[in-house]
Amino acid sequence: MNLKSLIPIGRERGMARPEWSPFVNLQREIDRIFEEFARGLPSLGSSDLMPRMDVTESDGEIEITAELPGLEEKDVEITVSDNVLTVRGEKKAEAEEKKKDYRLVERSYGSFSRSVELPSGVDPDRIKATMTKGVLKITVPKPAPSHQKKIEVKAAA
Repeated sequence: MNLKSLIPIGRERGMARPEWSPFVNLQREIDRIFEEFARGLPSLGSSDLMPRMDVTESDGEIEITAELPGLEEKDVEITVSDNVLTVRGEKKAEAEEKKKDYRLVERSYGSFSRSVELPSGVDPDRIKATMTKGVLKITVPKPAPSHQKKIEVKAAA
């Protein structure tokens, strides 16, 4: 027997069935409740870094709006590759408090990245981005709809 055979695989994969116990169902229910509760909580530290993003679509364009408070245009990078638009940046915050008998300085740094899949055929040269008061607005013109052509099948000569 080796060490790997002692490590549990996980609930979803096949494992040896544990011995029956009156507490097995209770343990499963408690685990389920904790998992549901944890889904509603933001992960530690990432909630402040991950910008909120809205994507709306009209007949002619896709509009992506991201809230980036405290950032300037130079702090944000937007790239398009393989029909995926990615917004990257780095947030830096510093707060200083001076009192008579102490000085408190708090700093936080972190980078973020959000990606949105675009429809095929989008021209990256026509994408426009503006930033006003910490709100980034990206306008992506939709490609012209492709035309379907029916091809007649003929008998071979």
